[in-house]
Amino acid sequence: MSKTILSRIKPRNRPKATNFTATHITPCIHSLVLDAVRILATHAQWQDSLESRFAESQVLVSDVAHFVLDRVHDPELGLKFFHWANSRPFSCSLDGFAYSSLLKLLARFRVFSEIELVLDNMKVEALKPTHEALNSLIRAYGDSGMVDAALRLFYTMREMHGCFPSVVASNSLLNCLVKRGKVEVARKLYDEMLVTDGGTGKVVDNYSTGIVVKGLCYLGKVEEGRRLIVDRWGKGCVPHVVFYNMIIDGYRKKGDLQGATRVFKELKLKGFLPTLETYGAMINSLCKAGDFVTIDQLMKEMTERGLSVNIQVYNIIIDAEYKHGLVAKVAETMRRMAEMGCKPDITTYNIMLNFLCRVGRIEEAGELIEKALERGLMPNKFSYTPLMHAYCRKGDYIKASNMLFKIAETGEKPDLVSYGAFIHGAVAAGEIDVALMVWDKMLERGVTADAQIYNVLKSGLCKKGNFPAAKVLLSEMLDRNVQPDAYVYATLVDGLIRNSELDEARNLFEVIIRKGIEPGIVGYNAMIKGFCKFGKMVDALLCLNRMKNARHAPDEYTYSTFIDGYVKQHDLQSALKMFGQMLRQKLKPNVVTYTSLINGFCNIADLDRAEKVFTGMQSFNLQPNVVTYTVLIGGFCKAGKPEKAASFFELMLTNSCVPNDTTFHYLINGLTNNTSPQVLVEKDEPDKDYRSLLLDFFAMMLSDGWSPVMAAYDSIIICLCKHGMFETAQLLQTKMLSKGFPLDPVCFSALLHGLCQKGKSKEWGNTIPCDIDKIDLQTAVKYSLILDKYLGQGTHSEASIILQTMIDDDSRVSKHPAEHDLRVIVR
Repeated sequence: MSKTILSRIKPRNRPKATNFTATHITPCIHSLVLDAVRILATHAQWQDSLESRFAESQVLVSDVAHFVLDRVHDPELGLKFFHWANSRPFSCSLDGFAYSSLLKLLARFRVFSEIELVLDNMKVEALKPTHEALNSLIRAYGDSGMVDAALRLFYTMREMHGCFPSVVASNSLLNCLVKRGKVEVARKLYDEMLVTDGGTGKVVDNYSTGIVVKGLCYLGKVEEGRRLIVDRWGKGCVPHVVFYNMIIDGYRKKGDLQGATRVFKELKLKGFLPTLETYGAMINSLCKAGDFVTIDQLMKEMTERGLSVNIQVYNIIIDAEYKHGLVAKVAETMRRMAEMGCKPDITTYNIMLNFLCRVGRIEEAGELIEKALERGLMPNKFSYTPLMHAYCRKGDYIKASNMLFKIAETGEKPDLVSYGAFIHGAVAAGEIDVALMVWDKMLERGVTADAQIYNVLKSGLCKKGNFPAAKVLLSEMLDRNVQPDAYVYATLVDGLIRNSELDEARNLFEVIIRKGIEPGIVGYNAMIKGFCKFGKMVDALLCLNRMKNARHAPDEYTYSTFIDGYVKQHDLQSALKMFGQMLRQKLKPNVVTYTSLINGFCNIADLDRAEKVFTGMQSFNLQPNVVTYTVLIGGFCKAGKPEKAASFFELMLTNSCVPNDTTFHYLINGLTNNTSPQVLVEKDEPDKDYRSLLLDFFAMMLSDGWSPVMAAYDSIIICLCKHGMFETAQLLQTKMLSKGFPLDPVCFSALLHGLCQKGKSKEWGNTIPCDIDKIDLQTAVKYSLILDKYLGQGTHSEASIILQTMIDDDSRVSKHPAEHDLRVIVR
């Protein structure tokens, strides 16, 4: 209806008709009503025809209007008839029954704008909707999710008629409240309804109880939902397997497998047979826990009971198998599916596509889409989105953008999820310009952005140091009425701090709070990090107190930030005090926490306590990172203890932790400041079981007359190659070259060992530059043979054989006994 008919109705003071009740209908009246409905539906000049028919019957229209409206099945016709009947001159005004019948008609067709006008007119004329009409309205509003209007009419009925709506209408309202997250309101209404019902089932039934239980389970209050069922058992609540299914599913969503299993066993003990939904909820719970043995038992039980396992259940199992790394078991599940005659659907393929893309097997993922098409399945956006992510990670943005076109080809327009996947992937790969280009395309095509995608873009801009663009994006966001959440602001605050704009970050933080947006723990942590970074520990503490007053408990990140801040301010006592508070709060320290404390002790040369903290990391199963090792290595080097520095360096390599330039800087300085081979040997004596490859080769090279710096570089490169870090060794050798140290025979020998260890001995000529003479080759052989002993192979390595072959090929044979022995072995 383009124009509201009821808006033209003006209430008039007219006598009320009293000839008929709402239910009294004679054969003559019945015939008149049917004729009126027929005339309305078929006559172009229906007003004249109705006038004639009612004049002939000598019955007032107002007396039978409600009967006519009850039989009309078109809201527009109903409104036209109502307007005509209510505006006829010299006629009685329509009563509450006629209005109520119109309300029921409008409710049936969800014409809510007209309903509100009718209710307003009834107020003006002091008419009450009938109990039946209000029930219809509550149901209509409730089923349409219009919870506030439904709730208002619920209380209107209580006030007008002194009773509750029908059980069907009440259930519609309860269901609407639960779906809108107003579970507490639903529970309160339910309790009020229980008092009135008294076990009759007229106000509350099984379905009512089920709705409330479902809502409680949604909030994680599964035990409360279970108690409600137990309390209602036998009091208008009939035992049913559906209740058990709700509770089991509630435990599943809560991640409580033990609770779900307990209820599942109880269900069987009470004589209920689990349904497909019961098994589905249990299997879902077991999948999350990775208990595939029990899953197999349940699947067997279902088969024995004649229950067909549907594709949805199989999809849940396959997805879980992938997530738990049981790739081989997926093939077994697929085979079992085929045996049961259950064909994979597009969701099955999407699960497999997700896995393949996640592990970088993009070509196989593309082939899988082709197989899906061959089977008549239509790929959707969930098929192409993982591929888009994978191509973004690979840096192939052309193919990634092609996935957007593929989504469009499926008949689905790329939506926020699709565009978001591309933008997120591009930002993660550091291609913020590509992300912004696609962002512009997205907006051109009318896709409305949300706070999350703005946050991804701002995060990418901040990481690139483009803070002006990030601020512009925030302004755009506000202009488009997209309200930033706390995380969006926290990202910008953190970005400003990274760019050393502390004052601007502080101002933005205050703006967030003034706007009534709670920064959350992420926002407070970002601000605390800024204060600590610039040594403003008093401000950081004030921010911490503010955070606690806002009822946010500090987390591991908060305490670690403070500890690091205090250490950098050389206030170790405060750092240890904060560490104690952290442990008292039963928070698990992280690698940053321990590394900061180790740094603190190294700064005051208390290396014994630094080592103890390092050992303490093991109690929390934390793996030290490159910063942890580097801090310790630097501490021992500065203290003149190269043997300890070397032991931590070699432990670092053993644990596959790749050193950085700072690590090398500390080691080279530490070694060159201890240039006496005798001193190094003596310092290494106390621990006779430990042989340091680094120090052995360093001392050896010094004894052979090498410069301390060359000896240090080469010894480090030897260690790197021994531990399989050939690429890192190459980078260090390049740095040597840039500092004026050419490739020497020891370094050449070490790199050759590293390359051979990677199984690439045939590539050495194209990988390692070779410009050394006969004498240098003999030196390389000497050190290679010594290095062979450290490899523990019990024979000469492939690298040593290559070196000797190089001497033979050049016909520059040495008479050195060791070299002679090697030639015999080679031949």
